[in-house]
Amino acid sequence: MTRLLLTAFMLVTLSLPAQADVTPFPSAFRVKDVPLNGVTLHVRVGGKGPAVVLLHGFGDTGDMWAPLAADLARDHTVVVPDLRGMGLSSIPDSGYDKKTQAGDIRGVLAALGIEHSVVIGHDIGTMVAFAYAARYPQQTDRLVVMDAPVPGIKPWDEIVRSPMLWHFDFGGPDAERLVAGRERIYLDRFWNEFAGDPTKIDEATRQHYAKLYARPGAMRAAFAQFRSIRQDAVDNEASMTTRLTMPVLAVGGEKSFGSNEAIVMRNAADNVTQVVVPGAGHWLMEEAPTPTIRAIRDFIAQ
Repeated sequence: MTRLLLTAFMLVTLSLPAQADVTPFPSAFRVKDVPLNGVTLHVRVGGKGPAVVLLHGFGDTGDMWAPLAADLARDHTVVVPDLRGMGLSSIPDSGYDKKTQAGDIRGVLAALGIEHSVVIGHDIGTMVAFAYAARYPQQTDRLVVMDAPVPGIKPWDEIVRSPMLWHFDFGGPDAERLVAGRERIYLDRFWNEFAGDPTKIDEATRQHYAKLYARPGAMRAAFAQFRSIRQDAVDNEASMTTRLTMPVLAVGGEKSFGSNEAIVMRNAADNVTQVVVPGAGHWLMEEAPTPTIRAIRDFIAQ
């Protein structure tokens, strides 16, 4: 009987679909919780050499950067925070405008003894990276922005009219009640509609991030990231009395923001390199990690 039960168990187990875990960071990376003014950021640090900071966006956490971090850590110090209110960072009531979050990143780097860095952002992380470069241009060696508009930078007024961006103003107590316990459904909308190929965001990835966004207060913070965008536009317009002069790489997915990333950045920066990743949608690290990593490494090496 025992043998029959074991055989039946093995057959059931083998019939279940295999799921790969989300790519982990190399074991040499260390994790630090860095206390700042009113927030504690969860930060991964690894490698040795010139510093690179990787800033994630909505629908992800810093975990999205593991493949790029592993590559860059061969010859760079790689710093990967979770933004305030996201991932395993603390969830404050306010401070979700990108100028404030640029200060968060500066605080993390100062705590690590890092003065200069390359700054790389995707999605909301692009908005924080831009705010960082505008606020701390002397500490920003190079800037990489990936598949997201920058509030207040032309053609911002046309971009925000897109019906795909209704979520920029979505939030509040009733919206929080609406998605409570349904975080996976809400996130699936972004993974499916913004992807060039939704199957590239696999089930393990979706489960991983849905669990993190189901943390108490996490969706309130996520909504606040978007609802602060109107203030971000005001702040960015004010900062553009001086254009960015550091080299900028503007990366867009062919089936998402595409060449518009470079169009936006050329309205704010003097030295912009354009890369459009063929076949990819918004989720560049999940859909097309190899060409995305190659483009970033080539740019940093220049």
